[in-house]
Amino acid sequence: MRVLVLGIGNILLQDEGVGVHVVNRLASTCALPEGVEVIDGGTAGMDLLDRVCGADALIIVDCARLDAVPGTVREIVGEGVPVFFQSRVSPHQIGLSDLLGAVMLLGEMPARMALIAIEPEAMELGLEMTPTGQEAAGRAFGVLTRRLAAWGVAVRPLPQAAA
Repeated sequence: MRVLVLGIGNILLQDEGVGVHVVNRLASTCALPEGVEVIDGGTAGMDLLDRVCGADALIIVDCARLDAVPGTVREIVGEGVPVFFQSRVSPHQIGLSDLLGAVMLLGEMPARMALIAIEPEAMELGLEMTPTGQEAAGRAFGVLTRRLAAWGVAVRPLPQAAA
C-alpha cells in the first residue's frame, strides 16, 4: 500500500505551519515502512498532483478555520475530506481543493483519505508557533500515528528518538 502523508502550511506564519511541523516530526522521529512517503507540501497545490496520483491512502495535516476553540484538533475521514476543502478560503486550501478535484477527474483518488485539521490561535508573521499551536501539534501527531496504525501502517520510534 502506498501511503502519502502530506503536511500543508506556511511555517513563516506561526500556527499556519502546524501541518508541516507535524509531518516533519513524523519523518524525523519515526521509522516508517516502505511505501509510506512523508511530504512537506508547504503551500503547494497543483504541484503535488504527481505525488497524490497513485497513492492508495492520503493523510493531509493542515491548519484550518474550524469555527472552534484555538488548538482544536479534528479528524475528517473519507469522502468528507474533499468536501471540507471546497468550503475553505485560504490560498493553499483553495489549491488543495483544486488538487483533489484534478485527482478525482483523473480517476486517481486515493481509496482512503483523512484530514487532520488544527484550529490556529495566531497566523501573524513569525517562525514560532504559539504555545496553543505547539500543544495542538502534539495532539495532532498522536491522531496521525493512530490513523496510520488504523490503516495497518506500523510506526515505530527511531532509536535516537526513543531515548
